[in-house]
Amino acid sequence: MADRRNYRTFGLLDIGTSKTVAAVVVAEYIAGAASPSLRLAGLGLQRSKGIKAGVLTDLDEAESVVRGVIGQAERAAGISVGGFTLSVAAGRLSSVHCTARTDVETGSVTQDDLARLMAAGESYAERNGRTLIHLNRLGYEVDGAGGVRDPLGLSARRLSAGLHAVTADEAPLRNLLVLIDRCYASCDGLVAAPYASALAATTAEERQFGVTCIDFGAGTTSIALFADGAFTGTDVIPVGSQHITYDIAKALQTPLAEAERIKTLYGTLLNAQSDEHESFSYPIAGEEDDASYETSRARLADIIRPRVQQIMGLVRERLVSNAASRYAGDKVVLTGGASQLLGLPELVAHEFGRTVRVGRPSDLPGLNASLAGPQLATLSGLAMIAARGDGEHSVARGRKTVTQGYLGRVGTWLKGGF
Repeated sequence: MADRRNYRTFGLLDIGTSKTVAAVVVAEYIAGAASPSLRLAGLGLQRSKGIKAGVLTDLDEAESVVRGVIGQAERAAGISVGGFTLSVAAGRLSSVHCTARTDVETGSVTQDDLARLMAAGESYAERNGRTLIHLNRLGYEVDGAGGVRDPLGLSARRLSAGLHAVTADEAPLRNLLVLIDRCYASCDGLVAAPYASALAATTAEERQFGVTCIDFGAGTTSIALFADGAFTGTDVIPVGSQHITYDIAKALQTPLAEAERIKTLYGTLLNAQSDEHESFSYPIAGEEDDASYETSRARLADIIRPRVQQIMGLVRERLVSNAASRYAGDKVVLTGGASQLLGLPELVAHEFGRTVRVGRPSDLPGLNASLAGPQLATLSGLAMIAARGDGEHSVARGRKTVTQGYLGRVGTWLKGGF
Protein backbone atom coordinates (compact mmCIF):
# COMPACT_ATOMS: atom_id res chain seq x y z
CA MET A 1 0.00 0.00 0.00
CA ALA A 2 1.46 3.36 -1.01
CA ASP A 3 2.26 5.93 1.64
CA ARG A 4 -0.32 8.63 2.05
CA ARG A 5 1.28 11.95 1.29
CA ASN A 6 -0.18 15.41 1.75
CA TYR A 7 1.35 18.68 0.63
CA ARG A 8 0.92 22.21 1.92
CA THR A 9 2.46 25.41 0.58
CA PHE A 10 2.97 28.45 2.81
CA GLY A 11 4.83 31.76 2.89
CA LEU A 12 7.43 33.06 5.35
CA LEU A 13 8.61 36.61 5.90
CA ASP A 14 11.55 37.78 8.02
CA ILE A 15 12.00 41.58 8.06
CA GLY A 16 15.35 42.32 9.65
CA THR A 17 17.53 45.39 10.05
CA SER A 18 20.04 44.38 7.39
CA LYS A 19 18.02 42.09 5.12
CA THR A 20 14.43 41.21 4.33
CA VAL A 21 13.70 37.63 3.28
CA ALA A 22 10.54 36.06 1.89
CA ALA A 23 10.19 32.36 1.16
CA VAL A 24 7.64 29.97 -0.30
CA VAL A 25 8.01 26.55 1.32
CA VAL A 26 6.35 23.23 0.47
CA ALA A 27 5.76 20.81 3.36
CA GLU A 28 5.27 17.11 2.58
CA TYR A 29 3.40 15.15 5.22
CA ILE A 30 3.89 11.38 5.12
CA ALA A 31 1.70 9.14 7.25
CA GLY A 32 3.71 7.82 10.19
CA ALA A 33 6.58 10.30 9.78
CA ALA A 34 7.59 12.22 12.92
CA SER A 35 7.84 15.55 11.11
CA PRO A 36 7.08 16.91 7.64
CA SER A 37 9.69 17.15 4.92
CA LEU A 38 10.34 20.75 3.89
CA ARG A 39 11.46 22.10 0.52
CA LEU A 40 12.19 25.70 -0.43
CA ALA A 41 10.23 26.49 -3.58
CA GLY A 42 11.09 30.17 -3.89
CA LEU A 43 13.24 32.78 -2.12
CA GLY A 44 13.38 36.56 -2.25
CA LEU A 45 16.12 38.55 -0.50
CA GLN A 46 16.94 42.26 -0.49
CA ARG A 47 18.75 44.73 1.72
CA SER A 48 16.30 46.17 4.24
CA LYS A 49 15.14 49.78 4.15
CA GLY A 50 12.92 51.67 6.56
CA ILE A 51 13.62 49.26 9.45
CA LYS A 52 15.73 49.86 12.54
CA ALA A 53 16.19 47.25 15.27
CA GLY A 54 13.08 45.47 14.00
CA VAL A 55 10.95 48.63 14.20
CA LEU A 56 9.35 50.21 11.13
CA THR A 57 10.76 53.73 10.57
CA ASP A 58 9.79 54.48 6.95
CA LEU A 59 6.66 52.79 5.62
CA ASP A 60 7.20 53.64 1.95
CA GLU A 61 10.80 52.38 1.84
CA ALA A 62 9.95 49.20 3.72
CA GLU A 63 6.96 48.58 1.46
CA SER A 64 9.06 48.68 -1.70
CA VAL A 65 11.46 46.10 -0.24
CA VAL A 66 8.78 43.75 1.09
CA ARG A 67 6.87 43.88 -2.19
CA GLY A 68 10.11 43.09 -4.00
CA VAL A 69 11.05 40.04 -1.93
CA ILE A 70 7.50 38.63 -1.98
CA GLY A 71 7.45 39.02 -5.76
CA GLN A 72 10.84 37.31 -6.09
CA ALA A 73 9.80 34.37 -3.91
CA GLU A 74 6.44 33.85 -5.60
CA ARG A 75 7.87 34.10 -9.13
CA ALA A 76 10.59 31.58 -8.28
CA ALA A 77 7.98 29.21 -6.82
CA GLY A 78 5.54 29.76 -9.67
CA ILE A 79 2.70 30.24 -7.21
CA SER A 80 1.08 33.08 -5.26
CA VAL A 81 0.63 32.15 -1.60
CA GLY A 82 -0.92 35.40 -0.36
CA GLY A 83 -0.44 34.68 3.35
CA PHE A 84 2.86 34.79 5.24
CA THR A 85 4.02 33.76 8.70
CA LEU A 86 5.93 36.75 10.05
CA SER A 87 8.83 36.89 12.52
CA VAL A 88 8.64 39.56 15.25
CA ALA A 89 11.61 41.13 17.05
CA ALA A 90 10.07 44.56 17.68
CA GLY A 91 7.91 45.83 20.51
CA ARG A 92 10.28 45.18 23.41
CA LEU A 93 9.67 41.43 23.44
CA SER A 94 9.79 40.02 26.95
CA SER A 95 8.79 36.92 28.90
CA VAL A 96 6.13 36.60 31.57
CA HIS A 97 5.76 33.58 33.87
CA CYS A 98 2.63 32.78 35.82
CA THR A 99 0.70 29.90 37.39
CA ALA A 100 -2.94 29.38 36.43
CA ARG A 101 -5.33 27.28 38.55
CA THR A 102 -8.80 25.87 38.03
CA ASP A 103 -11.23 23.49 39.73
CA VAL A 104 -11.94 20.29 37.82
CA GLU A 105 -15.74 20.18 37.92
CA THR A 106 -16.23 16.79 36.28
CA GLY A 107 -13.69 14.92 38.43
CA SER A 108 -11.40 14.20 35.49
CA VAL A 109 -9.37 16.65 33.40
CA THR A 110 -10.94 17.67 30.09
CA GLN A 111 -9.98 19.96 27.23
CA ASP A 112 -12.27 22.60 28.73
CA ASP A 113 -10.18 22.60 31.91
CA LEU A 114 -6.98 23.07 29.91
CA ALA A 115 -8.61 25.87 27.90
CA ARG A 116 -9.57 27.71 31.11
CA LEU A 117 -5.94 27.60 32.27
CA MET A 118 -4.72 29.03 28.98
CA ALA A 119 -7.38 31.75 29.03
CA ALA A 120 -6.27 32.77 32.52
CA GLY A 121 -2.66 32.93 31.30
CA GLU A 122 -3.69 35.13 28.36
CA SER A 123 -5.47 37.59 30.62
CA TYR A 124 -2.49 37.81 32.96
CA ALA A 125 0.05 38.26 30.14
CA GLU A 126 -1.94 40.98 28.38
CA ARG A 127 -2.04 43.39 31.28
CA ASN A 128 -0.82 46.96 30.76
CA GLY A 129 -1.65 46.98 27.07
CA ARG A 130 0.83 44.29 26.03
CA THR A 131 0.05 41.96 23.11
CA LEU A 132 0.43 38.20 23.43
CA ILE A 133 2.72 36.61 20.85
CA HIS A 134 3.39 33.19 22.34
CA LEU A 135 2.03 31.12 25.22
CA ASN A 136 3.27 27.66 26.18
CA ARG A 137 2.83 25.35 29.15
CA LEU A 138 5.84 24.44 31.28
CA GLY A 139 4.22 21.74 33.42
CA TYR A 140 1.12 20.79 35.39
CA GLU A 141 0.18 20.03 38.97
CA VAL A 142 -2.73 17.71 39.71
CA ASP A 143 -4.08 18.05 43.26
CA GLY A 144 -0.72 19.50 44.31
CA ALA A 145 1.40 16.76 42.70
CA GLY A 146 3.84 18.25 40.20
CA GLY A 147 5.80 16.85 37.29
CA VAL A 148 2.70 16.04 35.21
CA ARG A 149 3.25 16.52 31.47
CA ASP A 150 -0.20 15.61 30.13
CA PRO A 151 -3.06 15.64 32.65
CA LEU A 152 -5.84 15.01 30.13
CA GLY A 153 -8.13 12.29 31.44
CA LEU A 154 -6.54 12.10 34.89
CA SER A 155 -8.76 12.08 37.97
CA ALA A 156 -8.41 15.40 39.79
CA ARG A 157 -10.18 18.05 41.81
CA ARG A 158 -7.69 20.88 41.31
CA LEU A 159 -5.46 21.55 38.30
CA SER A 160 -2.71 24.14 37.87
CA ALA A 161 -0.22 24.91 35.11
CA GLY A 162 3.01 26.86 34.92
CA LEU A 163 2.85 29.09 31.86
CA HIS A 164 5.38 31.08 29.86
CA ALA A 165 4.20 33.95 27.67
CA VAL A 166 6.01 36.25 25.25
CA THR A 167 4.45 39.70 24.90
CA ALA A 168 5.17 42.85 22.92
CA ASP A 169 4.00 46.43 22.63
CA GLU A 170 1.02 46.65 20.30
CA ALA A 171 1.97 49.70 18.18
CA PRO A 172 5.07 48.20 16.44
CA LEU A 173 3.10 45.03 15.66
CA ARG A 174 0.24 47.02 14.20
CA ASN A 175 2.67 48.93 11.99
CA LEU A 176 4.20 45.70 10.69
CA LEU A 177 0.76 44.38 9.83
CA VAL A 178 -0.14 47.65 8.11
CA LEU A 179 3.02 47.15 6.03
CA ILE A 180 1.99 43.61 5.06
CA ASP A 181 -1.49 44.82 4.14
CA ARG A 182 -0.08 47.54 1.89
CA CYS A 183 1.84 44.83 0.04
CA TYR A 184 -1.47 43.08 -0.79
CA ALA A 185 -0.54 40.13 1.41
CA SER A 186 -1.98 38.77 4.64
CA CYS A 187 -0.41 37.66 7.91
CA ASP A 188 -1.05 34.00 8.72
CA GLY A 189 0.73 34.22 12.06
CA LEU A 190 3.25 36.02 14.25
CA VAL A 191 6.27 34.21 15.68
CA ALA A 192 8.79 35.61 18.18
CA ALA A 193 12.03 35.81 16.18
CA PRO A 194 14.28 34.62 19.08
CA TYR A 195 12.17 31.46 19.42
CA ALA A 196 12.27 30.76 15.68
CA SER A 197 16.04 31.16 15.33
CA ALA A 198 16.73 29.14 18.50
CA LEU A 199 14.49 26.30 17.35
CA ALA A 200 16.51 26.05 14.13
CA ALA A 201 19.96 26.47 15.72
CA THR A 202 19.64 24.09 18.70
CA THR A 203 18.98 20.38 18.89
CA ALA A 204 16.12 18.68 20.72
CA GLU A 205 18.67 17.15 23.11
CA GLU A 206 20.17 20.56 23.92
CA ARG A 207 16.72 21.99 24.59
CA GLN A 208 15.96 19.05 26.87
CA PHE A 209 19.16 19.46 28.92
CA GLY A 210 18.90 23.26 28.94
CA VAL A 211 20.43 25.76 26.53
CA THR A 212 20.77 29.50 25.95
CA CYS A 213 20.61 30.62 22.32
CA ILE A 214 22.01 34.05 21.42
CA ASP A 215 21.03 35.37 17.99
CA PHE A 216 23.60 38.01 17.07
CA GLY A 217 21.85 39.99 14.34
CA ALA A 218 22.50 43.29 12.63
CA GLY A 219 20.14 45.54 14.60
CA THR A 220 19.30 43.39 17.61
CA THR A 221 20.79 40.67 19.79
CA SER A 222 18.14 38.29 21.06
CA ILE A 223 18.11 35.58 23.71
CA ALA A 224 16.03 32.41 23.93
CA LEU A 225 16.12 30.03 26.90
CA PHE A 226 15.10 26.37 27.00
CA ALA A 227 14.87 23.90 29.88
CA ASP A 228 13.37 20.39 29.99
CA GLY A 229 12.55 20.76 26.31
CA ALA A 230 10.34 23.82 26.87
CA PHE A 231 10.75 27.43 25.76
CA THR A 232 11.18 29.26 29.08
CA GLY A 233 12.39 32.80 28.40
CA THR A 234 13.35 35.44 25.85
CA ASP A 235 14.68 38.97 25.60
CA VAL A 236 15.79 41.35 22.84
CA ILE A 237 18.57 43.94 23.09
CA PRO A 238 18.40 46.74 20.47
CA VAL A 239 22.12 46.58 19.71
CA GLY A 240 23.74 44.36 17.10
CA SER A 241 26.55 43.93 14.61
CA GLN A 242 25.50 47.03 12.71
CA HIS A 243 26.96 49.00 15.62
CA ILE A 244 30.28 47.26 14.96
CA THR A 245 30.09 48.51 11.38
CA TYR A 246 29.50 52.06 12.64
CA ASP A 247 32.51 51.75 14.97
CA ILE A 248 34.75 50.64 12.10
CA ALA A 249 33.50 53.43 9.83
CA LYS A 250 34.11 56.05 12.51
CA ALA A 251 37.54 54.77 13.55
CA LEU A 252 38.85 54.36 9.99
CA GLN A 253 36.90 57.30 8.49
CA THR A 254 35.61 55.04 5.74
CA PRO A 255 32.11 54.76 4.17
CA LEU A 256 29.61 52.44 5.86
CA ALA A 257 29.50 50.07 2.90
CA GLU A 258 33.30 49.75 3.04
CA ALA A 259 33.18 49.25 6.82
CA GLU A 260 30.73 46.39 6.34
CA ARG A 261 33.04 44.82 3.76
CA ILE A 262 36.03 45.17 6.09
CA LYS A 263 34.11 43.60 8.97
CA THR A 264 33.01 40.65 6.82
CA LEU A 265 36.39 39.96 5.22
CA TYR A 266 38.87 40.84 7.96
CA GLY A 267 36.93 41.05 11.22
CA THR A 268 38.37 39.03 14.07
CA LEU A 269 38.35 38.88 17.86
CA LEU A 270 41.40 36.66 18.15
CA ASN A 271 44.79 37.87 19.36
CA ALA A 272 47.11 36.47 16.70
CA GLN A 273 50.67 37.77 16.45
CA SER A 274 50.50 37.56 12.66
CA ASP A 275 47.63 40.09 12.63
CA GLU A 276 50.14 42.84 13.49
CA HIS A 277 51.76 42.31 10.10
CA GLU A 278 48.65 41.45 8.04
CA SER A 279 47.21 44.63 6.56
CA PHE A 280 44.45 45.63 4.18
CA SER A 281 43.65 48.78 2.24
CA TYR A 282 40.49 50.89 2.28
CA PRO A 283 39.26 54.28 0.99
CA ILE A 284 38.64 57.36 3.13
CA ALA A 285 35.13 58.84 3.11
CA GLY A 286 34.82 62.09 1.18
CA GLU A 287 38.05 61.81 -0.78
CA GLU A 288 37.47 61.90 -4.52
CA ASP A 289 40.81 60.51 -5.68
CA ASP A 290 41.70 56.83 -5.73
CA ALA A 291 44.03 57.05 -2.76
CA SER A 292 43.78 54.17 -0.30
CA TYR A 293 44.94 53.76 3.26
CA GLU A 294 46.12 50.73 5.16
CA THR A 295 45.67 49.32 8.63
CA SER A 296 46.29 45.97 10.30
CA ARG A 297 43.89 43.23 11.37
CA ALA A 298 45.21 43.71 14.90
CA ARG A 299 43.95 47.31 14.94
CA LEU A 300 40.63 46.15 13.49
CA ALA A 301 40.30 43.62 16.32
CA ASP A 302 40.93 46.43 18.83
CA ILE A 303 38.01 48.36 17.25
CA ILE A 304 35.61 45.41 17.21
CA ARG A 305 36.35 43.79 20.57
CA PRO A 306 35.04 46.54 22.92
CA ARG A 307 31.66 46.65 21.15
CA VAL A 308 31.26 42.87 21.24
CA GLN A 309 32.20 42.84 24.93
CA GLN A 310 29.63 45.57 25.57
CA ILE A 311 26.89 43.60 23.80
CA MET A 312 27.75 40.41 25.67
CA GLY A 313 27.76 42.41 28.91
CA LEU A 314 24.19 43.50 28.14
CA VAL A 315 23.27 39.89 27.41
CA ARG A 316 24.73 38.83 30.75
CA GLU A 317 22.73 41.51 32.57
CA ARG A 318 19.49 40.33 30.94
CA LEU A 319 20.26 36.73 31.85
CA VAL A 320 20.96 37.64 35.47
CA SER A 321 17.59 39.40 35.71
CA ASN A 322 15.73 36.49 34.07
CA ALA A 323 14.88 33.79 36.62
CA ALA A 324 14.48 31.20 33.85
CA SER A 325 18.21 31.40 33.07
CA ARG A 326 18.96 29.40 36.24
CA TYR A 327 17.41 26.35 34.60
CA ALA A 328 18.83 26.80 31.11
CA GLY A 329 21.97 24.73 31.67
CA ASP A 330 25.57 25.60 30.84
CA LYS A 331 25.42 25.43 27.04
CA VAL A 332 25.36 28.51 24.79
CA VAL A 333 24.53 28.32 21.09
CA LEU A 334 25.31 31.32 18.88
CA THR A 335 23.42 32.03 15.68
CA GLY A 336 22.62 34.95 13.39
CA GLY A 337 24.82 36.50 10.72
CA ALA A 338 27.30 38.04 13.17
CA SER A 339 27.88 34.69 14.90
CA GLN A 340 30.33 33.95 12.09
CA LEU A 341 32.71 36.65 13.35
CA LEU A 342 36.08 34.96 13.83
CA GLY A 343 36.83 34.32 17.50
CA LEU A 344 33.32 35.06 18.78
CA PRO A 345 32.73 31.59 20.32
CA GLU A 346 36.00 31.85 22.23
CA LEU A 347 35.18 35.34 23.51
CA VAL A 348 31.67 34.32 24.63
CA ALA A 349 33.02 31.18 26.31
CA HIS A 350 35.49 33.34 28.24
CA GLU A 351 32.86 35.96 29.15
CA PHE A 352 30.22 33.46 30.31
CA GLY A 353 32.37 30.56 31.47
CA ARG A 354 30.24 28.13 29.45
CA THR A 355 30.53 25.75 26.54
CA VAL A 356 29.79 27.61 23.30
CA ARG A 357 29.17 26.54 19.73
CA VAL A 358 27.84 28.19 16.57
CA GLY A 359 24.45 26.81 15.59
CA ARG A 360 24.03 26.08 11.89
CA PRO A 361 20.43 25.22 10.95
CA SER A 362 19.69 22.25 8.74
CA ASP A 363 19.66 23.47 5.17
CA LEU A 364 16.31 23.61 3.43
CA PRO A 365 16.44 21.61 0.17
CA GLY A 366 16.44 24.13 -2.65
CA LEU A 367 18.41 26.77 -0.72
CA ASN A 368 21.55 28.05 -2.41
CA ALA A 369 24.63 26.93 -0.47
CA SER A 370 25.94 30.50 -0.34
CA LEU A 371 22.86 31.54 1.67
CA ALA A 372 22.77 28.59 4.05
CA GLY A 373 23.99 29.02 7.60
CA PRO A 374 23.30 31.02 10.77
CA GLN A 375 22.29 34.16 8.86
CA LEU A 376 19.01 32.46 7.87
CA ALA A 377 18.33 30.72 11.18
CA THR A 378 15.13 32.71 11.78
CA LEU A 379 13.76 31.74 8.37
CA SER A 380 14.54 28.06 8.99
CA GLY A 381 12.80 28.23 12.36
CA LEU A 382 9.75 29.91 10.83
CA ALA A 383 9.50 27.04 8.33
CA MET A 384 9.61 24.46 11.13
CA ILE A 385 6.95 26.26 13.17
CA ALA A 386 4.59 26.99 10.28
CA ALA A 387 4.78 23.40 9.02
CA ARG A 388 4.69 21.52 12.31
CA GLY A 389 1.48 22.57 14.03
CA ASP A 390 1.79 19.85 16.65
CA GLY A 391 1.06 22.01 19.70
CA GLU A 392 4.42 21.35 21.39
CA HIS A 393 4.71 25.05 22.06
CA SER A 394 1.12 26.20 22.14
CA VAL A 395 -0.17 29.66 21.60
CA ALA A 396 -3.42 30.40 23.39
CA ARG A 397 -6.34 28.47 21.99
CA GLY A 398 -9.54 30.35 21.40
CA ARG A 399 -8.00 33.61 22.59
CA LYS A 400 -9.91 36.82 22.07
CA THR A 401 -8.64 39.19 19.41
CA VAL A 402 -6.38 41.80 20.98
CA THR A 403 -7.50 44.49 18.60
CA GLN A 404 -9.79 44.66 15.62
CA GLY A 405 -8.53 45.23 12.10
CA TYR A 406 -5.02 44.14 11.23
CA LEU A 407 -4.20 42.31 14.46
CA GLY A 408 -7.61 40.65 14.29
CA ARG A 409 -6.58 38.86 11.12
CA VAL A 410 -4.11 36.65 12.95
CA GLY A 411 -6.72 35.46 15.46
CA THR A 412 -7.56 32.28 13.57
CA TRP A 413 -3.92 31.23 13.41
CA LEU A 414 -3.41 31.92 17.11
CA LYS A 415 -6.40 29.75 17.93
CA GLY A 416 -4.80 26.78 16.20
CA GLY A 417 -1.53 26.98 18.12
CA PHE A 418 1.89 25.99 16.79
